[in-house]
Amino acid sequence: MSDRSSARRYAAALFDVAAKARSEEAAGQQLTALAALIRDHAELTRVLETPAIPTAAKKNLVLAVAKTAGVLSSEVERLISLLADRDRLPLVPDVASAYVDRLNQEKKIVPAEIVTAVPLTPDHRAAIAAALGRASGAEITLTERVDPAIIGGVVARVGSVVFDGSVSRQLERLRQKLSA
Repeated sequence: MSDRSSARRYAAALFDVAAKARSEEAAGQQLTALAALIRDHAELTRVLETPAIPTAAKKNLVLAVAKTAGVLSSEVERLISLLADRDRLPLVPDVASAYVDRLNQEKKIVPAEIVTAVPLTPDHRAAIAAALGRASGAEITLTERVDPAIIGGVVARVGSVVFDGSVSRQLERLRQKLSA
């Protein structure tokens, strides 16, 4: 089983447990904070990935770091213990990412990437998010990228669906029609 697949399973299990306790948001915030701690400290990451260090020592270290940072509910603590017992602590950042994806899916929040030729104003950004939300039937969180190669217009990717309203694509279609 791949690491991404394993991470999704652990995240789904945590989500189910947190949902029963009605603490999905808190568990997600705590897990994300812990993942950021691990990701931001290269030495801690190396310790967790080193097979020479006993799993019990790794477990105690991560639990101590999490408690010191104040990011530990009983649900997250049990997940950390489970990952430590299976020597899978390096998966924490992937589990956190998968958990956020699962939480967003439950809340019907869909990430979308938009590409424009020039930076958007806040009003245009809000209008595009609203239009994509109506088209997808979900709340949209936007990430924006500027690419002058599209000349003008917008290219939006919502999940696996691409809305291409760029000038470069329109010119390409016109070229194809003229050559046909």
